[in-house]
Amino acid sequence: MSKLIVLSLEKGNLNDGFFPVTAQLWETNNYRPIKFIGSLPPAPKIAELYKRFQLIYQALHKRFVSRSGIEVESTGLNNVSEVDFSEVQEQLYEEINSWLNSDLFRPIDQKLREKLALDEEFQVIIEASDYLLQQLPWHLWNFIEHYQLCEVAVSNPKYERVIPLPRQKTNKVRILAILGNSQGIDIQQDRNILEQLPDASIVFLVEPSRQELDKWLWDEQGWDILFFAGHSHSQDEKGQIHINQTSSLTINELKNALIYAISRGLKIAIFNSCDGLGLARQLADLQINQIIVMREEIPDFIAQEFLKHFLGAFSEGQSFYLAVRYARSRLQGLEEEFPGASWLPVICQNIAQETLTWQELCGQTNIIAFPKLIARNLKITFLVSVLITGLITGVRLLGFMQQWELSAFDSMMRMRPDEGADKRLLVITVTEADIQAQKERQKSSLSDSTLQELLQKLSLYKPKAIGLDIYRDFPVGSQYPDLANHLRTNKNFIAICQVSNSKKQAVGISPPPEIPSNRIGFSDVVFDSDLVIRRNLLYMTPEVGSNCKSPYSLNFELARQYLAKEGIGFDITDEGYLQLGKIVFKPIDAPTGGYQKFDTYGHQILLNYRSSREVAKQVSVAQVLNNQFDPNLIKDKIVLIGVDSQSAKDYFLTPYSMATTPHQEISGVLLHAHMVSQILSAVLDKRSLLWVLPAWGEILSICGTSLVAGILAVYSRSQLKLAILISAELLIIYGCCFVLLLYGGWMPFLPSALGLVITGISVKNTKNYS
Repeated sequence: MSKLIVLSLEKGNLNDGFFPVTAQLWETNNYRPIKFIGSLPPAPKIAELYKRFQLIYQALHKRFVSRSGIEVESTGLNNVSEVDFSEVQEQLYEEINSWLNSDLFRPIDQKLREKLALDEEFQVIIEASDYLLQQLPWHLWNFIEHYQLCEVAVSNPKYERVIPLPRQKTNKVRILAILGNSQGIDIQQDRNILEQLPDASIVFLVEPSRQELDKWLWDEQGWDILFFAGHSHSQDEKGQIHINQTSSLTINELKNALIYAISRGLKIAIFNSCDGLGLARQLADLQINQIIVMREEIPDFIAQEFLKHFLGAFSEGQSFYLAVRYARSRLQGLEEEFPGASWLPVICQNIAQETLTWQELCGQTNIIAFPKLIARNLKITFLVSVLITGLITGVRLLGFMQQWELSAFDSMMRMRPDEGADKRLLVITVTEADIQAQKERQKSSLSDSTLQELLQKLSLYKPKAIGLDIYRDFPVGSQYPDLANHLRTNKNFIAICQVSNSKKQAVGISPPPEIPSNRIGFSDVVFDSDLVIRRNLLYMTPEVGSNCKSPYSLNFELARQYLAKEGIGFDITDEGYLQLGKIVFKPIDAPTGGYQKFDTYGHQILLNYRSSREVAKQVSVAQVLNNQFDPNLIKDKIVLIGVDSQSAKDYFLTPYSMATTPHQEISGVLLHAHMVSQILSAVLDKRSLLWVLPAWGEILSICGTSLVAGILAVYSRSQLKLAILISAELLIIYGCCFVLLLYGGWMPFLPSALGLVITGISVKNTKNYS
């Protein structure tokens, strides 16, 4: 059961005030209430305003609508207008709230607000025997307006619990529908609405005689709902229903049959007819659970609209009270043509009896304690999730989220466990000390004499490939013929050139003149907008005027050389993809994962950095020349030679750089080592290349997480619970994205997270305010 507030106004009246006023709060699954005490001052003006409201409403009702009960006597207000009616409505609204916001009542109001959350569902019942108090539009109380998941009812101060007799279960809601005197009204519409109800067994009595009605009330199978549509009215606090065009009955005239029907399980009475509070007061004495009546005369169309919305929401799983609030709120949109429509429905509640859902009336006893995942909410959830998915997809395609997604990708890359250094590689760095130690005049960071000595030393230990990541666009000096010969003949040695660096250097940088073109690789890399390297350019067609004609990158040439000596060949597939052994390097295109817009020239793959503190063992030039190294680091390895000196300014940002401030860059030779390691690990170690879901797969993943969030919003009864569930799902999604990344899959986290949060909030608000 939901929370329940019973506000007792039994001791007093509007002229003298009420003292004391008690408020009892029954909390969920706790049958011992909390009680607060206050009082209310005299408010005679409320009675005067409501009488004026009735007179103006009756005059407007005769003018605007066709459905009425018995004829209304002349009100003497023939010249009233809708403006007059709006004014009296506003005055009554202000007077009721001024009364309920008084200092005498404030202790109760404050205590209730302390105990209730805005997103909690609860019922408010006004317990009073005074007929005028039951007539008042209590839904105008700003406390009721403030809490969107509550509805107000009225109750007599005397109530008992009826223990129903056993009856045969039918798994259907049994409804006895009385379609009474239909003169001047279209009762067929009420019938059509009832006939559309799911899991309902309905017996229609069309303008029955008293004997026929009495007979069906005594039916041994019992009824769940008694429904009446037709003409009715209340006079002297007693009500009558016109069952046909010649007969009318009071509740007392059906008392015995109704008592039996209630004992057989009748729980709800709906009088979709005019001025029914008199009927409710009499029927409440028989201890029926809930009654819905209209406090004044009601237009035919309004009665049918209320019935349609109430039964639609109630039969789809909404609670009784919230279904009434939903239906009542929907009537407000019709008040331009039918003034005061949303003020008419009233719930009369037997406080001793609990409200039941439609599913419980059907005999489904194992009802979940939180709101049902009903068809209407499913439709809302699906539509909202699709809309949010489309919105996020559109924003992604425009590139507005790309940088955020790449940053999220970087953070996951940094979280991966350490893989250790790649033992197939050795990096020889030219440090600032190495540069300063070279005595001869230098054209580059590595002089001819030093390079010659270094290569002679390396050749002793037979590396499988040597890559020089230093530009040498000049010939070897004539005094070093051995170096020139070594460069020309050493098939394991690969040098670099640059296709194009900028508009200022559009022709690029030439390779060493001594080295043939088949042992040259370009050094060009591709930057993202934040200057971080996240892609590896393996192949490109050199520009016509460039001094660098090599189509393959240095890292690809080194890996290809190493793998060739392992008996693994190189090929180009029919689709034009590069292939080493069984591994095909498919080029990426826009969009790819978090990338929506980027320059797709050449043959690019996502760069899967080796997750380690150092990609490979490192030694300096001085250490090699002075034999301060382990020869096993060179034998059968790939040796990369490059500069690691601030004066060379050969540094780059990686996803790992972004974790520190200032950002920690890595040298170009280490960047190439990461690229070589990725290729070797993919071919030899079965380490996955980075892959992404197809575009439709990413859209489905966003839509799926959004849909789950919507379902959680439907189930959760409070915003706190929803926040906890959404947080848990965010962690699950992040965990899934991270685990997937460990296996090479890049599933963008941010779009799914946004879809999850936005859809959850949207569906929750839609559910609360629909």
